[in-house]
Amino acid sequence: MTEDWTEKYRPKSLSAVKGNPSAVRELEDWARSWADGIPRKRAAVLMGAPGIGKTSSAEALANDMGWDIVEMNASDQRTGSAIREVALRGSYFNSLGTDEQYRGSREGRKKLIVLDEADNLFGNADRGALPAIGELIKTTKQPVILIVNDFYSLSKKSSAVSADTVQITFRKPNKASIAGALRTIADAENLEAADAVLETIAENAGGDMRAAVRDLESLSQGNDSICLASAEELQERIVKKDMYAVLAKIFRDGDPFGAKKILSETDTDPETAILWIDENLPYEYKEPGDLVRGYEKLARADVFLGRVHRRQYYGLWSYASDMMTAGVAVSKFSEGVSRERLRFPQYLSKMSRSRSTRALKSSLCLKIACLLHTSTKRVGADVLKPLKEMARNSLGIRVMLVKEAGLEPEELGFLLESRIDSKIVKEALQAASEPRISEKFDVQPQISVPDTANRKPQSNLFDF
Repeated sequence: MTEDWTEKYRPKSLSAVKGNPSAVRELEDWARSWADGIPRKRAAVLMGAPGIGKTSSAEALANDMGWDIVEMNASDQRTGSAIREVALRGSYFNSLGTDEQYRGSREGRKKLIVLDEADNLFGNADRGALPAIGELIKTTKQPVILIVNDFYSLSKKSSAVSADTVQITFRKPNKASIAGALRTIADAENLEAADAVLETIAENAGGDMRAAVRDLESLSQGNDSICLASAEELQERIVKKDMYAVLAKIFRDGDPFGAKKILSETDTDPETAILWIDENLPYEYKEPGDLVRGYEKLARADVFLGRVHRRQYYGLWSYASDMMTAGVAVSKFSEGVSRERLRFPQYLSKMSRSRSTRALKSSLCLKIACLLHTSTKRVGADVLKPLKEMARNSLGIRVMLVKEAGLEPEELGFLLESRIDSKIVKEALQAASEPRISEKFDVQPQISVPDTANRKPQSNLFDF
Protein backbone atom coordinates (compact mmCIF):
# COMPACT_ATOMS: atom_id res chain seq x y z
CA MET A 1 0.00 0.00 0.00
CA THR A 2 1.35 3.44 -0.97
CA GLU A 3 2.36 5.58 2.00
CA ASP A 4 0.19 8.60 2.73
CA TRP A 5 1.99 11.74 1.54
CA THR A 6 1.32 13.51 4.83
CA GLU A 7 3.44 10.82 6.51
CA LYS A 8 5.89 10.32 3.67
CA TYR A 9 6.82 14.01 3.60
CA ARG A 10 6.47 14.78 7.29
CA PRO A 11 9.42 17.05 8.25
CA LYS A 12 12.35 15.11 9.71
CA SER A 13 14.02 18.26 11.03
CA LEU A 14 12.75 21.56 12.42
CA SER A 15 14.52 23.31 9.56
CA ALA A 16 11.99 21.67 7.22
CA VAL A 17 8.95 22.96 9.12
CA LYS A 18 7.31 25.67 7.01
CA GLY A 19 5.40 28.76 8.01
CA ASN A 20 6.21 29.08 11.75
CA PRO A 21 9.82 30.27 12.14
CA SER A 22 9.29 32.07 15.46
CA ALA A 23 7.53 29.05 17.00
CA VAL A 24 10.34 26.78 15.79
CA ARG A 25 12.95 29.05 17.42
CA GLU A 26 11.07 29.05 20.73
CA LEU A 27 10.83 25.25 20.60
CA GLU A 28 14.55 24.91 19.91
CA ASP A 29 15.41 27.29 22.78
CA TRP A 30 13.29 25.25 25.20
CA ALA A 31 14.91 22.00 24.04
CA ARG A 32 18.41 23.41 24.49
CA SER A 33 17.55 24.37 28.06
CA TRP A 34 17.64 20.63 28.87
CA ALA A 35 21.34 20.43 27.98
CA ASP A 36 22.36 21.77 31.40
CA GLY A 37 20.03 19.59 33.45
CA ILE A 38 16.33 19.86 34.30
CA PRO A 39 15.07 23.39 33.47
CA ARG A 40 12.61 25.38 35.56
CA LYS A 41 9.83 24.75 33.03
CA ARG A 42 9.97 21.08 32.15
CA ALA A 43 7.08 21.02 29.68
CA ALA A 44 6.14 22.94 26.55
CA VAL A 45 2.66 23.45 25.14
CA LEU A 46 2.28 23.65 21.37
CA MET A 47 -1.03 25.31 20.58
CA GLY A 48 -2.82 26.20 17.38
CA ALA A 49 -5.34 24.99 14.81
CA PRO A 50 -5.27 21.41 13.50
CA GLY A 51 -3.08 20.57 10.52
CA ILE A 52 -0.48 23.32 10.88
CA GLY A 53 2.51 21.24 12.00
CA LYS A 54 2.45 20.94 15.80
CA THR A 55 2.88 17.16 15.95
CA SER A 56 5.36 17.21 13.07
CA SER A 57 7.42 19.82 14.91
CA ALA A 58 7.52 17.71 18.08
CA GLU A 59 8.74 14.67 16.14
CA ALA A 60 11.24 16.76 14.17
CA LEU A 61 12.58 18.17 17.45
CA ALA A 62 13.19 14.65 18.76
CA ASN A 63 15.14 13.84 15.59
CA ASP A 64 17.23 17.02 15.82
CA MET A 65 18.05 16.51 19.49
CA GLY A 66 18.69 12.77 19.21
CA TRP A 67 15.91 12.03 21.67
CA ASP A 68 13.70 8.97 21.71
CA ILE A 69 9.98 9.72 21.65
CA VAL A 70 7.10 8.32 23.72
CA GLU A 71 3.74 9.46 22.36
CA MET A 72 0.17 9.27 23.64
CA ASN A 73 -2.77 10.50 21.58
CA ALA A 74 -6.58 10.47 21.78
CA SER A 75 -6.76 6.88 20.53
CA ASP A 76 -4.74 5.63 23.52
CA GLN A 77 -5.99 5.04 27.02
CA ARG A 78 -5.13 8.25 28.86
CA THR A 79 -6.24 7.63 32.41
CA GLY A 80 -4.18 9.02 35.26
CA SER A 81 -2.51 5.66 35.84
CA ALA A 82 -1.69 5.26 32.12
CA ILE A 83 -0.09 8.70 31.95
CA ARG A 84 1.94 8.06 35.09
CA GLU A 85 3.08 4.71 33.69
CA VAL A 86 4.26 6.28 30.44
CA ALA A 87 6.02 9.09 32.28
CA LEU A 88 7.68 6.64 34.66
CA ARG A 89 8.79 4.42 31.80
CA GLY A 90 10.19 7.40 29.96
CA SER A 91 12.01 8.68 33.04
CA TYR A 92 13.57 5.60 34.51
CA PHE A 93 13.46 2.50 32.34
CA ASN A 94 15.59 1.24 29.46
CA SER A 95 14.16 1.36 25.96
CA LEU A 96 14.74 0.49 22.35
CA GLY A 97 15.32 3.85 20.68
CA THR A 98 13.88 5.02 17.40
CA ASP A 99 17.25 4.24 15.79
CA GLU A 100 16.85 0.60 16.95
CA GLN A 101 19.68 0.95 19.47
CA TYR A 102 19.05 -0.45 22.96
CA ARG A 103 20.11 2.02 25.66
CA GLY A 104 19.97 2.06 29.41
CA SER A 105 18.39 4.91 31.34
CA ARG A 106 21.78 5.97 32.72
CA GLU A 107 23.34 6.72 29.36
CA GLY A 108 21.95 10.23 29.33
CA ARG A 109 19.73 9.94 26.25
CA LYS A 110 16.52 11.88 26.71
CA LYS A 111 13.05 10.61 25.94
CA LEU A 112 10.55 13.18 24.70
CA ILE A 113 7.08 12.48 26.14
CA VAL A 114 4.38 13.81 23.79
CA LEU A 115 0.71 14.05 24.84
CA ASP A 116 -1.19 14.80 21.64
CA GLU A 117 -4.68 16.35 21.79
CA ALA A 118 -4.13 16.99 25.49
CA ASP A 119 -7.16 19.30 25.59
CA ASN A 120 -9.51 16.51 24.45
CA LEU A 121 -10.14 14.54 27.64
CA PHE A 122 -13.44 12.74 28.04
CA GLY A 123 -15.01 11.62 31.34
CA ASN A 124 -14.41 8.05 32.44
CA ALA A 125 -12.38 7.28 29.31
CA ASP A 126 -9.70 9.67 30.57
CA ARG A 127 -10.33 9.33 34.30
CA GLY A 128 -7.83 11.25 36.40
CA ALA A 129 -5.87 12.45 33.36
CA LEU A 130 -5.76 16.14 34.29
CA PRO A 131 -4.27 15.68 37.78
CA ALA A 132 -1.73 13.28 36.29
CA ILE A 133 -0.80 15.81 33.61
CA GLY A 134 -0.33 18.48 36.28
CA GLU A 135 1.86 16.15 38.31
CA LEU A 136 3.86 15.20 35.20
CA ILE A 137 4.48 18.85 34.30
CA LYS A 138 5.90 19.58 37.74
CA THR A 139 7.94 16.42 38.41
CA THR A 140 9.02 14.88 35.10
CA LYS A 141 12.72 14.11 34.62
CA GLN A 142 12.28 14.04 30.84
CA PRO A 143 11.08 16.76 28.41
CA VAL A 144 7.31 16.81 27.93
CA ILE A 145 5.30 18.37 25.10
CA LEU A 146 1.53 18.89 25.28
CA ILE A 147 -0.17 19.44 21.91
CA VAL A 148 -3.50 21.30 22.10
CA ASN A 149 -5.97 23.05 19.84
CA ASP A 150 -7.66 25.00 22.64
CA PHE A 151 -5.16 26.09 25.30
CA TYR A 152 -7.74 28.15 27.19
CA SER A 153 -10.01 25.19 27.94
CA LEU A 154 -7.08 23.19 29.34
CA SER A 155 -5.32 25.96 31.28
CA LYS A 156 -8.43 27.03 33.19
CA LYS A 157 -8.68 23.51 34.63
CA SER A 158 -5.10 23.27 35.87
CA SER A 159 -2.80 25.99 37.16
CA ALA A 160 0.24 23.86 36.29
CA VAL A 161 -0.56 24.07 32.58
CA SER A 162 -0.63 27.87 32.57
CA ALA A 163 2.09 28.58 35.13
CA ASP A 164 4.67 25.81 34.72
CA THR A 165 4.93 25.38 30.95
CA VAL A 166 6.47 27.19 28.00
CA GLN A 167 3.58 28.15 25.71
CA ILE A 168 4.38 28.21 21.99
CA THR A 169 1.78 29.35 19.48
CA PHE A 170 1.74 27.87 15.99
CA ARG A 171 -0.10 29.97 13.44
CA LYS A 172 -1.61 29.00 10.11
CA PRO A 173 1.11 29.17 7.43
CA ASN A 174 0.49 31.63 4.62
CA LYS A 175 -0.27 30.65 1.04
CA ALA A 176 3.33 31.13 -0.10
CA SER A 177 4.70 28.77 2.58
CA ILE A 178 2.17 26.07 1.74
CA ALA A 179 2.79 26.43 -2.00
CA GLY A 180 6.54 26.11 -1.40
CA ALA A 181 6.02 22.85 0.52
CA LEU A 182 3.77 21.55 -2.26
CA ARG A 183 6.45 22.38 -4.83
CA THR A 184 8.98 20.29 -2.91
CA ILE A 185 6.57 17.32 -2.86
CA ALA A 186 5.61 17.69 -6.51
CA ASP A 187 9.28 17.70 -7.57
CA ALA A 188 10.01 14.65 -5.44
CA GLU A 189 7.10 12.78 -7.04
CA ASN A 190 8.02 13.92 -10.60
CA LEU A 191 4.63 15.57 -10.79
CA GLU A 192 4.17 18.41 -13.25
CA ALA A 193 2.26 21.31 -11.71
CA ALA A 194 2.48 24.97 -12.54
CA ASP A 195 2.97 27.51 -9.76
CA ALA A 196 -0.59 28.75 -10.31
CA VAL A 197 -1.91 25.24 -9.65
CA LEU A 198 -0.02 24.89 -6.38
CA GLU A 199 -1.08 28.39 -5.30
CA THR A 200 -4.72 27.50 -5.97
CA ILE A 201 -4.42 24.35 -3.86
CA ALA A 202 -2.65 26.31 -1.10
CA GLU A 203 -5.33 29.01 -1.07
CA ASN A 204 -8.06 26.38 -0.97
CA ALA A 205 -6.49 24.78 2.14
CA GLY A 206 -7.04 27.92 4.22
CA GLY A 207 -3.81 27.55 6.21
CA ASP A 208 -4.13 23.78 6.75
CA MET A 209 -0.87 22.25 5.50
CA ARG A 210 -2.12 18.70 5.96
CA ALA A 211 -5.26 19.40 3.89
CA ALA A 212 -3.15 20.96 1.12
CA VAL A 213 -0.88 17.91 0.89
CA ARG A 214 -3.88 15.58 0.76
CA ASP A 215 -5.52 17.68 -1.96
CA LEU A 216 -2.30 17.52 -4.01
CA GLU A 217 -2.14 13.76 -3.56
CA SER A 218 -5.80 13.29 -4.56
CA LEU A 219 -5.31 15.32 -7.76
CA SER A 220 -2.20 13.35 -8.66
CA GLN A 221 -3.92 9.95 -8.62
CA GLY A 222 -3.45 8.42 -12.09
CA ASN A 223 -1.88 11.60 -13.47
CA ASP A 224 1.65 12.75 -14.28
CA SER A 225 0.58 16.38 -14.27
CA ILE A 226 -2.10 18.61 -12.76
CA CYS A 227 -3.76 21.37 -14.76
CA LEU A 228 -5.23 24.54 -13.36
CA ALA A 229 -8.77 23.48 -14.31
CA SER A 230 -8.51 20.41 -12.05
CA ALA A 231 -7.36 22.51 -9.11
CA GLU A 232 -10.18 25.00 -9.66
CA GLU A 233 -12.76 22.20 -9.83
CA LEU A 234 -11.48 20.91 -6.50
CA GLN A 235 -11.75 24.40 -5.09
CA GLU A 236 -15.34 24.82 -6.26
CA ARG A 237 -16.26 21.45 -4.78
CA ILE A 238 -14.67 22.01 -1.38
CA VAL A 239 -14.63 25.72 -0.60
CA LYS A 240 -17.75 27.08 1.06
CA LYS A 241 -18.53 30.74 1.36
CA ASP A 242 -18.46 31.89 4.97
CA MET A 243 -20.92 34.03 6.85
CA TYR A 244 -18.80 37.16 6.42
CA ALA A 245 -19.49 36.96 2.67
CA VAL A 246 -23.22 36.59 3.38
CA LEU A 247 -23.18 39.64 5.65
CA ALA A 248 -21.28 41.66 3.04
CA LYS A 249 -23.91 40.86 0.43
CA ILE A 250 -26.76 41.83 2.78
CA PHE A 251 -25.35 44.97 4.39
CA ARG A 252 -22.61 46.30 2.12
CA ASP A 253 -23.70 45.32 -1.41
CA GLY A 254 -27.46 45.35 -0.94
CA ASP A 255 -27.66 42.23 -3.11
CA PRO A 256 -30.68 40.16 -1.98
CA PHE A 257 -30.28 37.40 -4.59
CA GLY A 258 -26.52 37.14 -4.00
CA ALA A 259 -27.07 36.87 -0.23
CA LYS A 260 -29.62 34.06 -0.70
CA LYS A 261 -27.30 32.20 -3.04
CA ILE A 262 -24.22 32.41 -0.81
CA LEU A 263 -26.13 31.36 2.31
CA SER A 264 -27.37 28.27 0.45
CA GLU A 265 -23.71 27.38 -0.33
CA THR A 266 -22.53 27.56 3.26
CA ASP A 267 -22.61 24.86 5.91
CA THR A 268 -24.52 27.28 8.17
CA ASP A 269 -28.12 26.48 9.09
CA PRO A 270 -30.68 29.33 9.28
CA GLU A 271 -30.83 29.14 13.09
CA THR A 272 -27.12 30.02 13.26
CA ALA A 273 -27.27 32.50 10.38
CA ILE A 274 -29.96 34.56 12.10
CA LEU A 275 -27.60 35.07 15.06
CA TRP A 276 -24.96 36.55 12.73
CA ILE A 277 -27.44 38.92 11.10
CA ASP A 278 -29.00 39.94 14.41
CA GLU A 279 -25.54 40.73 15.85
CA ASN A 280 -24.58 43.02 12.96
CA LEU A 281 -27.91 44.63 12.05
CA PRO A 282 -27.81 47.53 14.57
CA TYR A 283 -24.25 48.41 13.57
CA GLU A 284 -24.92 48.35 9.82
CA TYR A 285 -28.32 50.07 9.67
CA LYS A 286 -27.99 53.40 11.48
CA GLU A 287 -31.20 55.05 10.26
CA PRO A 288 -34.19 54.24 12.52
CA GLY A 289 -36.46 53.40 9.58
CA ASP A 290 -33.93 50.97 8.10
CA LEU A 291 -33.44 49.37 11.49
CA VAL A 292 -37.18 48.93 12.08
CA ARG A 293 -37.75 47.39 8.65
CA GLY A 294 -34.71 45.13 9.05
CA TYR A 295 -35.86 43.82 12.41
CA GLU A 296 -39.39 43.28 11.10
CA LYS A 297 -37.98 40.93 8.45
CA LEU A 298 -35.71 39.27 11.01
CA ALA A 299 -38.67 38.78 13.36
CA ARG A 300 -40.65 37.16 10.54
CA ALA A 301 -37.71 34.82 9.90
CA ASP A 302 -37.72 33.91 13.59
CA VAL A 303 -41.44 33.10 13.38
CA PHE A 304 -40.74 30.61 10.60
CA LEU A 305 -37.92 29.04 12.61
CA GLY A 306 -40.32 28.63 15.53
CA ARG A 307 -42.79 26.84 13.25
CA VAL A 308 -40.00 24.53 12.11
CA HIS A 309 -39.53 23.38 15.72
CA ARG A 310 -43.23 23.04 16.46
CA ARG A 311 -44.16 21.22 13.26
CA GLN A 312 -40.84 19.49 12.60
CA TYR A 313 -41.20 20.63 8.99
CA TYR A 314 -37.84 21.83 7.73
CA GLY A 315 -39.22 23.03 4.43
CA LEU A 316 -39.99 26.29 6.26
CA TRP A 317 -36.24 26.93 6.53
CA SER A 318 -36.34 28.33 3.00
CA TYR A 319 -38.88 31.00 4.03
CA ALA A 320 -36.76 31.91 7.05
CA SER A 321 -33.63 32.13 4.89
CA ASP A 322 -35.36 34.39 2.38
CA MET A 323 -36.54 36.76 5.10
CA MET A 324 -33.21 37.04 6.90
CA THR A 325 -31.17 37.57 3.71
CA ALA A 326 -33.19 39.13 0.89
CA GLY A 327 -35.74 40.62 3.28
CA VAL A 328 -33.14 42.39 5.41
CA ALA A 329 -31.13 43.44 2.33
CA VAL A 330 -34.10 45.30 0.74
CA SER A 331 -35.04 46.96 4.05
CA LYS A 332 -32.39 49.63 3.70
CA PHE A 333 -33.60 52.82 2.01
CA SER A 334 -30.86 55.23 3.11
CA GLU A 335 -27.57 55.86 1.35
CA GLY A 336 -24.12 55.05 2.69
CA VAL A 337 -22.35 51.93 3.88
CA SER A 338 -20.96 51.21 7.34
CA ARG A 339 -17.19 50.87 7.63
CA GLU A 340 -17.24 49.01 10.92
CA ARG A 341 -15.89 45.50 11.05
CA LEU A 342 -18.39 42.68 10.79
CA ARG A 343 -18.88 40.99 14.14
CA PHE A 344 -18.91 37.36 15.22
CA PRO A 345 -22.08 36.62 17.29
CA GLN A 346 -21.45 37.14 21.00
CA TYR A 347 -23.91 34.37 21.81
CA LEU A 348 -21.87 31.81 19.87
CA SER A 349 -18.65 33.04 21.47
CA LYS A 350 -20.06 32.69 24.97
CA MET A 351 -21.55 29.29 24.26
CA SER A 352 -18.29 28.07 22.75
CA ARG A 353 -16.25 29.22 25.75
CA SER A 354 -18.71 27.66 28.19
CA ARG A 355 -19.19 24.34 26.36
CA SER A 356 -16.85 22.35 28.58
CA THR A 357 -18.20 24.07 31.70
CA ARG A 358 -21.79 23.23 30.79
CA ALA A 359 -20.87 19.62 30.08
CA LEU A 360 -19.09 19.41 33.44
CA LYS A 361 -22.08 20.88 35.29
CA SER A 362 -24.44 18.46 33.54
CA SER A 363 -22.29 15.48 34.52
CA LEU A 364 -22.02 16.71 38.12
CA CYS A 365 -25.79 17.28 38.43
CA LEU A 366 -26.52 13.81 37.06
CA LYS A 367 -24.27 12.08 39.61
CA ILE A 368 -25.66 14.04 42.54
CA ALA A 369 -29.21 13.45 41.31
CA CYS A 370 -28.56 9.69 41.28
CA LEU A 371 -27.12 9.89 44.79
CA LEU A 372 -30.10 11.83 46.17
CA HIS A 373 -32.78 10.11 44.08
CA THR A 374 -34.02 13.36 42.60
CA SER A 375 -33.96 15.14 39.25
CA THR A 376 -31.00 16.89 37.66
CA LYS A 377 -33.13 20.01 37.28
CA ARG A 378 -33.76 20.13 41.02
CA VAL A 379 -30.08 19.57 41.74
CA GLY A 380 -29.07 22.47 39.49
CA ALA A 381 -31.70 24.82 40.88
CA ASP A 382 -31.76 23.97 44.60
CA VAL A 383 -28.96 21.62 45.63
CA LEU A 384 -25.65 22.71 44.09
CA LYS A 385 -25.30 26.01 45.94
CA PRO A 386 -25.87 24.72 49.51
CA LEU A 387 -23.94 21.54 48.69
CA LYS A 388 -20.96 23.63 47.64
CA GLU A 389 -20.90 25.41 51.01
CA MET A 390 -21.25 22.12 52.89
CA ALA A 391 -18.48 20.49 50.87
CA ARG A 392 -16.10 23.44 51.27
CA ASN A 393 -16.48 23.29 55.05
CA SER A 394 -16.38 19.51 55.50
CA LEU A 395 -13.72 17.10 54.30
CA GLY A 396 -16.08 14.25 55.17
CA ILE A 397 -18.71 15.55 52.74
CA ARG A 398 -16.10 15.94 50.01
CA VAL A 399 -14.84 12.41 50.56
CA MET A 400 -18.38 11.03 50.51
CA LEU A 401 -19.08 12.77 47.19
CA VAL A 402 -15.95 11.27 45.65
CA LYS A 403 -16.65 7.77 46.96
CA GLU A 404 -20.43 7.53 46.78
CA ALA A 405 -21.31 9.87 43.92
CA GLY A 406 -18.17 8.95 41.96
CA LEU A 407 -17.13 12.55 41.31
CA GLU A 408 -14.10 13.02 39.09
CA PRO A 409 -11.44 15.58 40.09
CA GLU A 410 -12.79 17.99 37.48
CA GLU A 411 -16.34 17.67 38.83
CA LEU A 412 -15.25 18.14 42.43
CA GLY A 413 -13.20 21.17 41.42
CA PHE A 414 -16.22 22.62 39.61
CA LEU A 415 -18.43 22.12 42.66
CA LEU A 416 -15.90 23.77 44.97
CA GLU A 417 -14.99 26.45 42.41
CA SER A 418 -11.35 25.39 42.73
CA ARG A 419 -8.73 24.07 40.35
CA ILE A 420 -8.24 20.34 40.27
CA ASP A 421 -4.69 20.71 41.56
CA SER A 422 -5.74 22.92 44.48
CA LYS A 423 -5.16 21.73 48.04
CA ILE A 424 -8.85 21.30 48.87
CA VAL A 425 -9.43 18.98 45.88
CA LYS A 426 -6.22 16.99 46.22
CA GLU A 427 -6.82 16.49 49.94
CA ALA A 428 -10.29 15.04 49.29
CA LEU A 429 -9.06 12.72 46.53
CA GLN A 430 -6.22 11.47 48.69
CA ALA A 431 -8.51 10.89 51.65
CA ALA A 432 -11.06 9.10 49.48
CA SER A 433 -8.42 6.58 48.42
CA GLU A 434 -7.76 5.56 52.03
CA PRO A 435 -9.63 2.52 53.46
CA ARG A 436 -12.46 2.82 56.01
CA ILE A 437 -12.68 6.54 55.31
CA SER A 438 -16.33 6.81 56.31
CA GLU A 439 -15.52 5.59 59.82
CA LYS A 440 -12.57 7.95 60.09
CA PHE A 441 -14.73 11.00 59.41
CA ASP A 442 -17.88 9.60 60.97
CA VAL A 443 -19.76 9.90 57.67
CA GLN A 444 -22.68 7.64 56.88
CA PRO A 445 -22.97 7.81 53.06
CA GLN A 446 -25.86 5.39 52.78
CA ILE A 447 -29.01 6.89 51.35
CA SER A 448 -32.29 5.72 52.83
CA VAL A 449 -34.95 4.29 50.54
CA PRO A 450 -37.48 6.97 49.47
CA ASP A 451 -40.87 6.81 51.12
CA THR A 452 -43.10 5.54 48.36
CA ALA A 453 -46.18 6.80 50.18
CA ASN A 454 -45.42 10.49 49.82
CA ARG A 455 -42.72 10.21 47.14
CA LYS A 456 -40.44 12.52 49.09
CA PRO A 457 -36.79 11.32 48.92
CA GLN A 458 -35.10 11.08 52.30
CA SER A 459 -31.40 11.13 53.14
CA ASN A 460 -29.63 11.04 56.50
CA LEU A 461 -27.09 13.54 55.12
CA PHE A 462 -29.11 16.01 53.10
CA ASP A 463 -32.57 17.32 53.81
CA PHE A 464 -33.59 19.30 50.75
